[in-house]
Amino acid sequence: MATYIFRRLLLMLPTILGIMIINFTIIQFVPGGPVERMIAQLQGHNAGATARFSGGGNADMAMDAMPQATGQSSKYRGAQGLDPEFIAELETLYGFDKPAPARFWQMLTSYLRFDLGESYYRDIGVLELVLEKMPVSISLGLWSTLIIYLISIPLGIRKAVKDGQAFDVWSSAAVFIGYAIPSFMFAILLIIVFAGGRYFDLFPLRGLVSENWREMTFLRLTLDYFWHMTLPICAMIISGFASLTMLTKNSFLDEIGKQYVLTARAKGLPEKRVLYGHIFRNAMLIVIAGFPSAFISIFFTGALLIEVIFSLDGLGLLGYESVINRDYPVVLGTLYIFALMGLIMTLVRDIVYVMVDPRIDFESRGA
Repeated sequence: MATYIFRRLLLMLPTILGIMIINFTIIQFVPGGPVERMIAQLQGHNAGATARFSGGGNADMAMDAMPQATGQSSKYRGAQGLDPEFIAELETLYGFDKPAPARFWQMLTSYLRFDLGESYYRDIGVLELVLEKMPVSISLGLWSTLIIYLISIPLGIRKAVKDGQAFDVWSSAAVFIGYAIPSFMFAILLIIVFAGGRYFDLFPLRGLVSENWREMTFLRLTLDYFWHMTLPICAMIISGFASLTMLTKNSFLDEIGKQYVLTARAKGLPEKRVLYGHIFRNAMLIVIAGFPSAFISIFFTGALLIEVIFSLDGLGLLGYESVINRDYPVVLGTLYIFALMGLIMTLVRDIVYVMVDPRIDFESRGA
């Protein structure tokens, strides 16, 4: 297994390289880059940036260096009348004075040291910014995925055992009704009912913890944390049960009819031992295979609307705002972190495979 892990770690390097090449190339063709946005702000036009990105950092420097107009043309839209030397200074400020291959190589060498650069519109490094937003995304992703698995797997097993019976029918109806409700709609309903919207004022509406969290004891801070996370997590897990529950049920149904199960029952083994000692190990492999993708999906992308509704400043909101505002260091830096964590989670999945079923041997298969 050690050889397989080492081989997979080596394969991560070309995979990461390919991902970054694709992302960097796409960004080169996206219109409205940071230079054009800064020109629009200097000309007094609305650049479309969100409020938290307006001004600050490079913007203030560019404002101070605003030149007198000239009659020369520019390759940037809206730059007519600006001094070409000033445009060149803007390109240098944002790193666009070098050709694309040189910028890509500089980015790669920096990323190898986990130096992700600095945000164009915030006076903060990208890595520091990602670490600042990480607790929110970890909270939403980890607890949501954990609760979904803890409920869906036993429910799926129960539905497989009771296949076709009343429990299976009504639970399927309840699961699919929950799946049909969008997470953001359920979040709004929770706010109306439980967060002071109309009926009860039992839970806070914004933030990961209370403002005075620094003054709290560890126990009180823990309770305050879960008090804030209750509604967002409930909103995220409502639509996450259906696919995993049905996947678990179908996996167990496929295994229940196989010969080794019939043999175990013929030997007089208790039903629980047959179910959890023989069927469980084989049926859970396909469920485990979906864990990394489920976690990564919730962790990075599934929480955007929830973060907006509950005023949680996490990675989902950060990535969205960075794309909208063409904050390329943040865009590429977060994509690098996302890709790296996705590859690591895939490796973790394979290790768990072996833990669940020791008969699996990736090395002998030349994986």
